[in-house]
Amino acid sequence: MIEQAFAQDGSVGGGAGLASFIPLILIFAVFYFLLIRPQQKQQKLHRQMVKDAKRGDDIVTASGIHGTIEAIDDQVIMVQIANGIQIKMDRSFIQMIKGYKALGTK
Repeated sequence: MIEQAFAQDGSVGGGAGLASFIPLILIFAVFYFLLIRPQQKQQKLHRQMVKDAKRGDDIVTASGIHGTIEAIDDQVIMVQIANGIQIKMDRSFIQMIKGYKALGTK
């Protein structure tokens, strides 16, 4: 009986296997365009902003500290947070540069 079923069609449901993966592929596509791609774009803009930071820029750090860049190096910046008070911090912790407009944004 089972041999007759295989002999008639010649396959074991190969088409149904591909059809079961279509919803999974669609879900991945939705996640990519709604979550992954915008996050990558935001990270690229943040890296460009940190790269464009210069002495005298008013910044806000990731911890919420407002200050002005006094000195800048490849990885370390000196931020003046009050008169005569400077802190040394990692450059990647710049969250925002006040008044910064990235290239290609409106």
